[in-house]
Amino acid sequence: MEHPENSTEYAGLQVNSGVEQQSIVNPYLKRGRFKRRELSVADMVEGILKGDVTILSQAVTLVESVNPEHQQKAQEVIDRLLPYSGKSIRVGISGVPGAGKSTSIDEFGMHVLKEKGGKLAVLAIDPSSERTKGSILGDKTRMEKLALHPDSFIRPSPSAGSLGGVARKTRETIILCEAAGYDKIFVETVGVGQSETACHSMVDFFLLIQVAGTGDELQGIKRGIMEMCDGIVINKCDGDNVDRCHMAATNFRNALHFFPLPDSGWQPKVLCYSGFYGLGIKEIWDMIYEYIDFVRANGYFDYRRNEQAKYWMYESINEHLRLNFYNNPIIQQQLTEAERTVLAGQKTSFVAAQELLDNYYAQLKDVNR
Repeated sequence: MEHPENSTEYAGLQVNSGVEQQSIVNPYLKRGRFKRRELSVADMVEGILKGDVTILSQAVTLVESVNPEHQQKAQEVIDRLLPYSGKSIRVGISGVPGAGKSTSIDEFGMHVLKEKGGKLAVLAIDPSSERTKGSILGDKTRMEKLALHPDSFIRPSPSAGSLGGVARKTRETIILCEAAGYDKIFVETVGVGQSETACHSMVDFFLLIQVAGTGDELQGIKRGIMEMCDGIVINKCDGDNVDRCHMAATNFRNALHFFPLPDSGWQPKVLCYSGFYGLGIKEIWDMIYEYIDFVRANGYFDYRRNEQAKYWMYESINEHLRLNFYNNPIIQQQLTEAERTVLAGQKTSFVAAQELLDNYYAQLKDVNR
C-alpha cells in the first residue's frame, strides 16, 4: 500500500507499513488435550459412592439430557446406585414468589449442618420462560452461605416446559445424591400449582412458606396445597411485621381445622420465623424431626415411600408413552395435517386427536404381527 506521506515533499516524515495483526489463539495450543474424558458407568458409580461432587454433577447432567444414549447410560447408573439410596430425609419447600424460599433454605441448611452434621443437597425446579424457553438458574446467588459450604450441593434444574419430566429427573437426582452420602435433601419449587403436586410426591415432609399481609390468610380455607403440607411457616416475622405474622398464623391454624386429619395422623403445625435474621429456625427443624419420628413410629414413613415409588412408576410409563407418540415419524407428519384441518374448522380437536391415536395404535399392531 502506497503512503503519500513518503513522497519527497514530505521530507523527514516516513510512515512504515503496519504490523500484521496476530491471532489471539496460541498456534501451539493443542485443542485435543482439554477434551474431557468420557466416564464409563462404572467410573460414575465409583465416583458418586466416594462423594465426588464433580462426577455427581456430570451424572445429574446425564440424567437431565434428552439424548436417548445418555438416558440409557443414566438409567444404568441409577440402577446400580439404587441399593445405596433411601437413607435421607427429604424435605419439599414451596411458597409464593417473594416469600423468601431461597433465603430461608440458606438459613435452614446452615442450621442443620451445624447442629446435625452430615451433608445437604438442594434441588431446585426452576420454571423456564414460555417465550425464550430459558431459565435463570440463579439459586446459588441467593444461597450465599450454602454455596460456599463444603458439605452442601446446590443444583437447579430448568422445567423447560415439561414440569412432569423435570420432576421425574429430580426424583432420579435424589437417588444419586443419597448414594453420594447426602443425608438431607431439599426440593425447592415455585408456587405454580402443578409443581407442588410433583414435589409432594417425592419428599417426606412438605413445608409451605407463607408471608403475612398478602391476603393468603383468606385462601387458607381453600383446598389444594393446604391439604398437602405437613407444616406451614410464616416468614419475615421481624420488626413491625411480628403482629401481622402471628395473626396470619392464627388464621392458618383455624383454617386447618376445616380439613380432615391427614393419612399420616399428623396435625400440621403453623410457626413464624425470620429467614433474613435467622430467628425461629430451630423450632422449624424441631417440627420436621418430630414429624419424622412420628410417622416412622406409626409406619406411615415407609408407606409413603412405597406409594411414591408406585406413583413414579406410572408417571414414567405416561412420560414414555407421550414421548414415543410424539417422536413417531409417521405421527409427526400427520400432526401437521391434523392441525390444518382443525384450524380450518373441518374437524373438531377431539376427532382429530382420536384419529391420530387410532393411527398410532394401528402402527403398533402392525409391528407386533
